[in-house]
Amino acid sequence: MSFFKKMESNEKGSDNKSQESVERVRCLILGSGPAGLTAAIYAARANLSPVLYEGLEPGGQLTTTTDVENFPGYPEGITGPEMMEDLKKQALRFGTDIRFGLATKTDLSVRPFKVTIDEKTVIEAETLIISTGATAKYLGMPSEEKYKGQGVSACATCDGFFYRGQDVAVVGGGDTAAEEALYLSGLCRKVYLIVRKDYLRASKVMQDRVAGTANITLLFGHVTKEIVGDDKGVTGALLTKLTGEDVKIDITGFFVAIGHKPNSDIFQPALHTDEVGYIKTIPGTSKTNIPGVFACGDVQDPHYRQAITAAGSGCMAAIDTERFLGEVGAHS
Repeated sequence: MSFFKKMESNEKGSDNKSQESVERVRCLILGSGPAGLTAAIYAARANLSPVLYEGLEPGGQLTTTTDVENFPGYPEGITGPEMMEDLKKQALRFGTDIRFGLATKTDLSVRPFKVTIDEKTVIEAETLIISTGATAKYLGMPSEEKYKGQGVSACATCDGFFYRGQDVAVVGGGDTAAEEALYLSGLCRKVYLIVRKDYLRASKVMQDRVAGTANITLLFGHVTKEIVGDDKGVTGALLTKLTGEDVKIDITGFFVAIGHKPNSDIFQPALHTDEVGYIKTIPGTSKTNIPGVFACGDVQDPHYRQAITAAGSGCMAAIDTERFLGEVGAHS
């Protein structure tokens, strides 16, 4: 029996503008990155008739990545957009209903859960898989946007390989920035760590590791003024000292490590999150504090943030969803 039911709101006193289109689905997936599309592939093959909404950035963060060389199955590498298109085709092949739209409101107080899409369409979902990802924080400079994917990156683990033997810079003062700098120090000739304050906010152990790494140069009290480059990509960065003096450094890679913001606002306070907003899941599962709601990918992962770990957690979410429906049953 189909789990898709469409009906129009017939509440008394409602006019055409206030009427909402309501649809019932068995498995609703929010987000179309590696986690969401992998969840869709598994859910569709399990006959859960998944409906997936792509969100504000169809394909997720990988659509802004030029080359992906560390995802298994692509020995020659692949561009981010191409890989996400492959995942989308695979999800479609098994019957996933993929739609363009953004979740703007949720009610997780009772099953079926209610999710409003684009502030007008209400979806009633027996189960919900959240794979809305996390958004990297950037400095907000036009030149930063211009060279994104051509020398500007928010993930050293993803892109550091392309800068082997070169000089690069990392901006940030916390543990993430220290970790990125240390990772890059094993690949690059020189790593500048640009720190706005005159001290690192990173933990003491990370500070000691950075200070003890010969090819990391700490630039305390420096603010990035501009990223410079040519038609091939980044060639340097213009920094301003707190004293007002400008300094130019020659680099080919500029890594922003000032944090990520998980896209979880519309699920709070119903779902438990950490202080940053990452959704908490029961260790070893994708289960949240609400039975029937599952989270996967970067929205619940502050540590790894890799396409392969996101995809793996998407698989977990689909299997957890299938088992949940098997245990409690679903309204037809």
